[in-house]
Amino acid sequence: MTQAATNNAGTFAPLRQKVFAVLWVATIIGNTGSFIRDVASSWLVTDLSATPAAVSMIQAAATLPIFLLAIPAGVLSDILDRRKFLIVVQFLLASASLCLLFLSASGLQSVTSLIALTFVGGIGAALVAPTWQAIVPELVSRPDVKGAVALNSLGINISRAIGPALGGLLLAWFGAAVTYGVDVISYVFVVAALVWWRRQVPEDDALAERFLGAFRAGLRYARASRELHVVLLRAAVFFAFSSAIWALLPLVARQLLGGGASFYGILLGAVGAGAIGGALVMPRLRARMDADGLLLLSAVLTAAVMGVLSFAPAQWVAVAALLVCGAAWITALTTLNSTAQAILPNWVRGRTLAVYLTVFNGAMTGGSLAWGATASAIGVPFTLAVAAIGLLSVGFAFHAMKLPKGEADLIPSNHWPEPLTSEPVEHDRGPVLVLIEYTIDKADRSEFLKALARLSHERRRDGAYGWGVTEDAADPGRLVEWFMVESWAEHLRQHKRVSKADADIQDDVRRYHKGPAAPVVNHFLAINHPHLG
Repeated sequence: MTQAATNNAGTFAPLRQKVFAVLWVATIIGNTGSFIRDVASSWLVTDLSATPAAVSMIQAAATLPIFLLAIPAGVLSDILDRRKFLIVVQFLLASASLCLLFLSASGLQSVTSLIALTFVGGIGAALVAPTWQAIVPELVSRPDVKGAVALNSLGINISRAIGPALGGLLLAWFGAAVTYGVDVISYVFVVAALVWWRRQVPEDDALAERFLGAFRAGLRYARASRELHVVLLRAAVFFAFSSAIWALLPLVARQLLGGGASFYGILLGAVGAGAIGGALVMPRLRARMDADGLLLLSAVLTAAVMGVLSFAPAQWVAVAALLVCGAAWITALTTLNSTAQAILPNWVRGRTLAVYLTVFNGAMTGGSLAWGATASAIGVPFTLAVAAIGLLSVGFAFHAMKLPKGEADLIPSNHWPEPLTSEPVEHDRGPVLVLIEYTIDKADRSEFLKALARLSHERRRDGAYGWGVTEDAADPGRLVEWFMVESWAEHLRQHKRVSKADADIQDDVRRYHKGPAAPVVNHFLAINHPHLG
C-alpha cells in the first residue's frame, strides 16, 4: 500500500466504528439542510434590502448567539445527557425553519423576521455545537480522535458543497417555502439517528456538578490554560479578517459578478467542494508541515482569494478561487479545532470547546459587522482588498506564536490519596484551604520555585481559585504551597481531574523535597459561626 493510501485509510478509519459513522452521516444531512436554509435567507435579504449592512446582519445574526451562548451550552453538554440534549435542540431548529416556511409561503417575510429567525437558528447552533464536538471521544477510540475531528470538518464541508448549490436551485425553481421545507425534513434524519444511538449513560455521581459551579470551573480552566490562550488568539485574528469573504459573498455574487441565486449557491458549493479536496490532501500536508505552517498557508490562500474577488473577475475564475478558499478554510478549521481537542481533558471538554467556539463566532460576528460597515463606506472591492492585506499581515505576524503540540497524556492519573477527615464532610462546605509543606535545600530553591510555578497552572486549571507559596520566617528551607478551592466537593473533583501529565509535573516538584517523608498535606475547612460574623 502506498503512503498516500495509508494516510487516506487513516483519515477514514473512524468510520469503521458504526455509531460514529451513523451520526456522521446524520450530521451531514442536518448540516446540508442548514446550508439550504442559510442560502435562502442570505439571498432573500438581498431582495428585501441590498445594503451591505443588512446583508451582513444575517451573518451576524447566525454567529452572535454562538458568541453569547456557547459557554453556557458547553456547561450543559458536560452536565446533561448529551444525547437527549441534542434531540431537544433539533426540535428548536426545526421550529425556526417551520416559521420561515410559513412566513415565506404567506408573503409576510421581512428583513426583521429573517434576522430574528436566523438568530433563533443561531441559538440552536450555539446549543449543539459544543455537544457535537464533545461526544467525539465517546464515539471513537483515542487514537482516532484527531481523525474523527477532521472527518467532522469534512462532513460540514460536504454539506457546504451540496447544501448551498441545492439551496440555490430549490430557491430558483420552487421558491423559499419549499427550500425551507427541505431543511425541516433534514432534522427528521438527525433525530432518528440520535434516537437510534444507545448512549452509555454514566452512573449517578455524588460529585456531579451543578450549572453555576460547572460554569465557574470551566472559566477557571480557560483562564489558567496558557496553551488554550495561544489557540484562542490565533483563531481570533485569523477569523476576524477572513470573515470578510463570508459577510460579503452575497454582494460579490450579485453586484460584482452579476449572478443570481443559483450562481450564489454554486459559489458556496465551490467552497464546500474545495474543502472536501483539502480534507483529502490534509494527511499529505501534515506530513510536510506542522500546525503553524498549515495555518499560515491558510491565511495566504484566503487572502489571495479575497484579492482576486476584489477585481470582479469572470464567474469561472471566481468559482475556481472559491475552490481554493474552501481548501484553505478547512485546513484552518481542522488545524485549530484538532489542536484545541488535543489539549483538553474530558472533564472540561464541552465547556472549553465552547470557549473556543465563542472566540471563533465572536471574531466572525464582529468581523462581519465591521466589514459590512466598511463596505457601506468604501465599497465591496476595496473592503476585500483591505481584509486581504490585513489577513496576510496578521498571518505572518502571529506565525511566531507557536500552537501547542497537544501531546500530553490527559487521562486521569487517580494518584492522589483520599483526604483524611475525622468525620464525613458535607460536599457544599467551603471554602477549603489546602497546604503542602516542602523541605527544600537552599541550592535547589530557585529550580524548585520554577517547577512550582508550572504546577500552579495545573492547580488553577483543575479548580483552585487562589494559589501561592510562603516560607517559614524561622526556617527558610520550609516552604508551604497553598491553594483555595470553593467547596469540599470541588476539591474531591480535583482528585479525579489530575491527569498523568499533571502527575509528571507534581513529581518534578517533589523531587526537590528533602524531608524524611513525602510532603505533608493538610486540609482546612472554613468555619461558619455566628460569633465569627
